[in-house]
Amino acid sequence: MDKVNSSVVSEFVLLGLCSSQDLQFFFFVFFSVLYVVIVLGNLLIIMTVTSDNSLHSPMYFLLGNLSFVDICQASFATPKMIADFLSEHKSISFSGCIAQIFFIHLFTGGEMVLLVSMAYDRYVAICKPLHYVVIMSRRKCSFLVMVSWAVGLVHTLSQLSFTVNLPFCGPNVVDSFFCDLPRVTKLACLDSYTVEILIVVNSGILSLSTFSLLLVSYIIILVTIWFKSSAAMAKAFSTLAAHITVVILFFGPCIFIYVWPFTTYPVDKLLAIFYTIFTPILNPIIYTLRNRDMKAAMRKIMTYYLRPKKISEMPLVVRNSLY
Repeated sequence: MDKVNSSVVSEFVLLGLCSSQDLQFFFFVFFSVLYVVIVLGNLLIIMTVTSDNSLHSPMYFLLGNLSFVDICQASFATPKMIADFLSEHKSISFSGCIAQIFFIHLFTGGEMVLLVSMAYDRYVAICKPLHYVVIMSRRKCSFLVMVSWAVGLVHTLSQLSFTVNLPFCGPNVVDSFFCDLPRVTKLACLDSYTVEILIVVNSGILSLSTFSLLLVSYIIILVTIWFKSSAAMAKAFSTLAAHITVVILFFGPCIFIYVWPFTTYPVDKLLAIFYTIFTPILNPIIYTLRNRDMKAAMRKIMTYYLRPKKISEMPLVVRNSLY
């Protein structure tokens, strides 16, 4: 393969979710609302975890980082998709397309490892509760977060190394709402079979290895819970059920699109919405509605910021201006 990119394609045309003009405005409103909810919901989690001292624990530290990744993951393509609903010519520059491929694999790869870290946290909390504070130290949690970003970076750079030098000299229509790697690779002006295999192997190793680690940890935790039925274990099972829900909704579409033989299906666009939009919006819903501590902390914050403040609680400058 020539090391110098011989592309003559300066932009790609995105077909979007559908071609029906009647649905464009509906999708514009629908996904605009979803995106606002994603950003505000995950920001609320980050603010709650950061400001409430009772939530300064490893589980909530990892949850706050997951919310940050979810905001990033929802933002790499969703704003452009929303804008394209009102545009007749849906296009993206070649460099913009490469940037989307870079960020989607950076964030999804990082989230996979982060979910494994959260499962490990629950494993230690349930199976080794007496050693939990020692094992899940602040330094250990920070290390796990850095590892997740490092793995995501290595994953996305390796994916780009397979594709960035492919020659694109003619076809430039991508049947998706963003530059999905399998569909972009199909547009190369050469036999991309070897590149496709490398991409599948790369994604398959990361997806299946992290998914296998999650399954093993969940099985061990479930077995432990089975033999220790108590109120504490019931609470742990409730938290674990939320984790499993997120994992299935996140890994299912990723494995279907990137691990199966390199064939694109119309349903791929729908599945891509799951890990780019629906999973980031489900995380704040699942982790807040099923968690008493988070709901109590959020109520405390909302009460503090929304209730009318007494004059004695106002800053000195503001009080002086009232007289």
